[in-house]
Amino acid sequence: MNTPANLHYTKDHEWISVDGDTATIGITDHAQRELGDIVYVDVDTLDKDISQHDVFGTVEAVKTVSDLFSPVSGTVLEVNAKLADAPETVNSDPYGDGWIIKLKLSNPAELADLLTADAYTELVGA
Repeated sequence: MNTPANLHYTKDHEWISVDGDTATIGITDHAQRELGDIVYVDVDTLDKDISQHDVFGTVEAVKTVSDLFSPVSGTVLEVNAKLADAPETVNSDPYGDGWIIKLKLSNPAELADLLTADAYTELVGA
């Protein structure tokens, strides 16, 4: 399982990277493996303010639909347009081209509540 050390993680299997006050968010390698082939990503929160732990969208796989929970509070700035035509990118490159949203952080202190790569790896038993 791939768990980059430079990212933060949630117990709900989202990852977040931060550059200044902008956060990029996606689902973890573990999550995409558990879901299987992803066929649709639905995010309807563009330009909306969301709070930490709020649902910001869903990921649909062949056999299930899973909610996406925001690791932090902020305003959704961008949705990955590539996923409309190629949702399987989340499977093939979850930490790269498979990112899901970009968010402007409203409370950077919330990052302290997130898991390190080691803690996330321990959580999922990998």
